[in-house]
Amino acid sequence: MRPRIPRSLIPLGIAALLTGLAVPAQAQAESAKPTGHRLSADARFSVDPDGDAAQQVLRDLSDHDPVGALAMAKLASWPQAQWFSDGTPGQVEERARTLVRHAARTGTVPVLVAYDIPGRDCSQYSSGGARSDADYQAWIAALARGVGRAKAVIVLEPDALANLPRDCSPTTDPTGALTAGRVADLRYAIDALEKQPNTTVYLDAGNSHWQSVGTMTQRLIDAGADRAQGFSLNVSNFFATDVSNHYGTWVANCLWFATKGPEAARGHADSCAGQYYSPAAPNDGRPGNSVDVDDPTTWHWTDQWFRQNVGSPPADELTHFVVDTGRNGKGAWKPPAGKYTGDPQIWCNPPGRGVGDRPTADTGTPLVDAYLWIKTVGQSDGQCNRSIPGATVDPEYGTVDPPAGTWWPEQAHALVRNAEPALTFDWH
Repeated sequence: MRPRIPRSLIPLGIAALLTGLAVPAQAQAESAKPTGHRLSADARFSVDPDGDAAQQVLRDLSDHDPVGALAMAKLASWPQAQWFSDGTPGQVEERARTLVRHAARTGTVPVLVAYDIPGRDCSQYSSGGARSDADYQAWIAALARGVGRAKAVIVLEPDALANLPRDCSPTTDPTGALTAGRVADLRYAIDALEKQPNTTVYLDAGNSHWQSVGTMTQRLIDAGADRAQGFSLNVSNFFATDVSNHYGTWVANCLWFATKGPEAARGHADSCAGQYYSPAAPNDGRPGNSVDVDDPTTWHWTDQWFRQNVGSPPADELTHFVVDTGRNGKGAWKPPAGKYTGDPQIWCNPPGRGVGDRPTADTGTPLVDAYLWIKTVGQSDGQCNRSIPGATVDPEYGTVDPPAGTWWPEQAHALVRNAEPALTFDWH
């Protein structure tokens, strides 16, 4: 683990500022109560006063960079999720208990990310996870005990459904046993975490550039998403907020269509049109046929399909979701045409990105419970080579990127500089 700089060494003015910003007024604290397992629009999320950005404030001041320190102080004032990605059950339980107790003292709601599923990330950039399904379930049970009766938002296993073991390679899961174990683990996790009286659980559903609406809907159904509050989108990614809202609304409607809709539709999530659907494209017009997912001008065809086939389901029967907006202020990166012959890895440390919409439970979008900063803003996505054979250097930066999850000061400062809207202090 990286050494932490003691809070006592941070200049008193900045320390007081960061600490003060983490504690809302008492009236706000008392109103931050979920209704059942649903967040209220005035919920306030927890700030880590000793997070990466707060630590960077001191380093920037030591380097005589007051402008950089101010930028990092602004970043540190906003709530970000806390990732649980390893540790023994005992360690996880104790860490969770400490976190929720601190949040209770500040009258805020912490956001936790459970990220320890076996076979995580197809053993690639963010490889790791529990050694077995049994170990994972023991780990999740410990996380649930640590949270206990406290208020908490839990984002469950980013990418675990969008990237099932059977998706990794033709030889990863030839019998389907690993995928079945993955789905069972997620069902167990939802039940264990939702059993706590004040947890709000969102099962991750990838992003709009990945699985089709119907495919993701069926995977959510299989994993028991109906027993969670909803699903999460765009975790650790860069797609614009309106794009995620659009895709998420389709998934929510498809979930209703395939489980509560007309009798003939039930069990047929694969019938839902999605982001790759266009009857105007040179194909047979059936859902799942390929058009350019990066061209939302085709998405009106999908909207039309939902109007014609799903209509307007009862609002209280539609599943809600949250969106990671920590790095999507500039939207997704589009490398210059022809620059790369292979996969340019647009998800991996793309240049020129910026912080996006601020964390809030008052989104103004009916099905979106919250915009959250789930991926830690300023941590590397991994060592990208833009699929250049044999390359180790990221050609976008001219250097080797830090390993996944490593704090990267240069990226943190760039994300703040490019923030849309411009980043200010969280004065709440």
